[in-house]
Amino acid sequence: MPLPPPTGYALRICIDGELDIPIVASRVRGWAQNAGACTADVARITTAALELATNVVKFARRGELYGRLSPTLERQAIELVVEDRGPGIADIAQALGERFSTAGTLGLGLPGVRRLMDEFEVTSQLGRGTVVRALKRI
Repeated sequence: MPLPPPTGYALRICIDGELDIPIVASRVRGWAQNAGACTADVARITTAALELATNVVKFARRGELYGRLSPTLERQAIELVVEDRGPGIADIAQALGERFSTAGTLGLGLPGVRRLMDEFEVTSQLGRGTVVRALKRI
């Protein structure tokens, strides 16, 4: 069942499997470029979106990525929100630790996204899913 879309987001991408990961990269990259992000920030935002989409596929199987331009006090920003209805994260602090992985990978996904973006937050409920919000000022 698709998630109800949050309001105010210009970009919405359904993530239903591995084939959607390059679609996420392409659409987020183009959207960030059109928003006026510099080349380095486009790469950071695209990489963050790829990591988050990959996590959705690995752990929840499906979810949605939303994007919007969000004015901040200093300058415009790109905000990404990724939601899923997967199993949730039992220990967010542990999941944000370097090299922690429950999937046998390098464990760089969430900590990497946190480093790439200017703001980052994760909320999760066991059995209900996870929401990740990341913002990059451009």
